[in-house]
Amino acid sequence: MEHTRELSISASYLPHTDAEASLAFYRDLLGFEVRMDVGGGQLRWITMGPPGQEDTAVVLHPVLSDDGITEAEHAALLAIIAKGSYFGINLATPVLDVVFARLVEGGADVVQEPMDQDYGIRDAAVRDPAGNQIRLQQLPGREGVER
Repeated sequence: MEHTRELSISASYLPHTDAEASLAFYRDLLGFEVRMDVGGGQLRWITMGPPGQEDTAVVLHPVLSDDGITEAEHAALLAIIAKGSYFGINLATPVLDVVFARLVEGGADVVQEPMDQDYGIRDAAVRDPAGNQIRLQQLPGREGVER
């Protein structure tokens, strides 16, 4: 059975701990466009995505403490997010070193400098303002190709 056309990825969710800092990271450093910004203050849900990819989005959402979790669980979740070991996203780019340099210049927390991996890709990693790990991948044969 062919199922590949029945489903597509619409949105992925990443927590934010500072809505304005996350907005600046994704909009100003990564170049994402804001599609929706609902709520107010720290209780904001910000839907963003790369220009030209309207069917795919990242939703930045607050880490709520009233979702049936205890204060201790909420604190533990915030600590895990800050380490970059719970949430994350992989992004592909034909110009890894250019994007990485822009992120470093913008103050991103570097996890891994760009490097060639044994499994055939060149990648790097940073953390967004909340601590979510953002892996940047340059696929083979796409080196320096501008879109």
